[in-house]
Amino acid sequence: MPMNPHPQSLPAADVPDHPDPQPPSRNPPRRRHRWVAWVVALCILAGGAYLLTRQSSSSQQQQQAKGKKGKGGYGGAIPISAATVAKGNMGEYIEALGTVTPVYTITVASRVVGTLTEVRYKEGQIVHKGDVLAVIDPRPYTAVYIQAQGQLQRDQALLENARVDLNRYQSAYEQHAIPQQQLATQVATVHQDEGTVKLDEGNLDAAKVNVDYTQITSPIDGRVGLRTVDPGNIVPANGTTGIATITQLQPITVIFTIAVDYISDVVSQMRAGHKLTVDARSRDDQTELAQGSVLTLDNQIDTSTGTVRVRAIFANKDNKLFPNEFVNAKLLVRTLTGVNIIPTASIQRNNEISFVYVVNANKAVQTRDVNVATSDGTNAAVTGVSPGETVVTDGFDKLQDGTKVVIRKPANQKAPAPPPQLNQQQRNKQTTTQGNANQQLNNAQPNPQPGSKK
Repeated sequence: MPMNPHPQSLPAADVPDHPDPQPPSRNPPRRRHRWVAWVVALCILAGGAYLLTRQSSSSQQQQQAKGKKGKGGYGGAIPISAATVAKGNMGEYIEALGTVTPVYTITVASRVVGTLTEVRYKEGQIVHKGDVLAVIDPRPYTAVYIQAQGQLQRDQALLENARVDLNRYQSAYEQHAIPQQQLATQVATVHQDEGTVKLDEGNLDAAKVNVDYTQITSPIDGRVGLRTVDPGNIVPANGTTGIATITQLQPITVIFTIAVDYISDVVSQMRAGHKLTVDARSRDDQTELAQGSVLTLDNQIDTSTGTVRVRAIFANKDNKLFPNEFVNAKLLVRTLTGVNIIPTASIQRNNEISFVYVVNANKAVQTRDVNVATSDGTNAAVTGVSPGETVVTDGFDKLQDGTKVVIRKPANQKAPAPPPQLNQQQRNKQTTTQGNANQQLNNAQPNPQPGSKK
C-alpha cells in the first residue's frame, strides 16, 4: 500500500465546512499600550500646567507684596522723614585744630652746687609759689656766710677807729699842731675803710643768697612732673636737666590757627571791645571740655600756610585741659539772629546750587533753592524757605517735583507704660476669678473617647 507523502494533512472529507478562527493577533495590545502612554503624557502636561499656574500666581503675589513693601503700604506714597523750618539764632563759628599750651612751663634747677638731701614734693603734686621742693646741703654755704659776717664786723671796727682818729686830727689841725697832709691822709683812710665795709656787706649778702638757694622753691603755681634727680646725688649749678618741671594749669591757653580770610572779622570784633568766645572740644568733637575767650593774635601771618596763630585763654577750673593735648577749637565770630534754621541733612547739592524738598499742603514735594549762611554740623541757617514749612530730611531716592509722600513717625517713640502693680487684695480676687473660670472650662469640655488624641 502506497504511503502518503503528507501524513499529517487531513483528507478532503475530513475538512470541516467552516474553518477555525485564526489566532488573535498582537496589534490590540500594542494599541492599548499607546493609549496608556498618551494618558500619562496628558497627565504630566496637565500637572506641569497646574504647577506653572501656581508659580505665576505666587510670583505675582510676591511682586505685589514687594510693591506694597517698597511703597511702604501707603498706596503709592513714598515714606519720608521730615522736619519743620524754625526761626532762631545761630552762631557763625571758625573751627580749627588746636594745642593746649600752658602759660608758664618752668624747669626748676639748682643755683648752687651740692648734695641733694631732701625732695619735698610728690610726682604730679599741685604746688604753689614759694613751696619748698628740694633741699641742698647748706653747711658749706652757712660757713661762708659766717665768715662774711666776721669780716664785716672787723672792717666796721677799723672804720670806726679811723673816724675817731679823723676827729682828733681835725682838732689838732685847727690848733696848727699837725700839717694838713696828715689830716688829708686820715680822711683817705676813712674812705678806704668805708669801701672795705661795703665790700664786706656785699660778700655777706652773696653768702646769704647762696644759703637761701640751698632750699629750692617753686616759682609759680602749677603741677609738678616726674622727678629727674634722686636724693643723694650731686646737683650741678644751673643744670640743663633740672630737678623738676612745673606747668601752670590754671589758667591755661589753647593755640590754634585761622585762615587769612577771617582775620578782618576777628580783629574788627576785638577792636570793638567784644569778647570772642572759644569752645574747646574733644578730638572726636563730641564733648565740650572748656569754654574760654580769645586772648590775642600773633603779629604776623605764616606765608607758607596762609594762616595766623590765635591764643585763647581758659580758666580750666576742673583741669579738663591737659598740656600739649590736641583739641577742636570753635571760635564764635558773630551770632546771626532771626534766621531760618533747618537740619543739615535736608540740604541737597548738585554741581551748581543747594536745594531742599519742601512738602506742600497736598503732601507732595517741591524743590526749593536755598543759600546756606552758616552751619554748625547739625543745623544750618539758610534763606529760601519760610518758618513753619516742612522739609524732607530722609528718603530722597525717588523724590521728584510733585511726588506724593507720607511722613514717617519718629522711631524713638516712648515705650508703652508697664501695667500697674496689683495690691494683695486685687491679686487674691484675680486668683479666685481665674480658678472659677478654669473649673467652668473643665466642666464644659466633653470626656475624650478612648484612643483619641488629647
